Amino acid sequence: MSFRIGHGFDLHRMEPDLPLIVGGLRLESDFGCAAHSDGDVVYHAVTDAILGALGEDDIGQLFPDKDPQWKAADSRVFVREAVKRMLVADYRVNNIDITLILQRPRISPHKRAIRAALADLLVCDIDQVNLKGKTNEHVDAIGESKAIACHAVVLLERVEAEEPEPRIEPPEDEEPEAEGEEP
Repeated sequence: MSFRIGHGFDLHRMEPDLPLIVGGLRLESDFGCAAHSDGDVVYHAVTDAILGALGEDDIGQLFPDKDPQWKAADSRVFVREAVKRMLVADYRVNNIDITLILQRPRISPHKRAIRAALADLLVCDIDQVNLKGKTNEHVDAIGESKAIACHAVVLLERVEAEEPEPRIEPPEDEEPEAEGEEP
């Protein structure tokens, strides 16, 4: 069995009166991510982790922030593209471990919903997706709620081809024996 490991990281500046999208959920907050897309640091880190494990270009190369088509884009688009590439390469998620770093709001009440949304996007079971929320103990921009960051580490495993079913019919170039005839 073949395995590949990838790491993804994302960080966004927080500003007042913007939506805060984390792991596909819009969280109640008086500040949100300043970003070209919807600024979902979880989905961005997960996308880069998968792409990194595959040895592919990163999220910024595939979805450049200078390209207007990605303005305010739903970050599920990015995860879906990474998953599509993963499946085409005959890999699947063995497990993914995510660390979300933000001072507030608290992530604990939303962890299960975020894990479930990710499992759906990643075509895996929820128990293969782990999410930890950490504060920065009021240190630096994250600790002052001026930024949000996320790390994601993914382990991909190659999907083994199934053994072909035994053939029941003769090959096309062979003539079937007629009933009652001896070979």
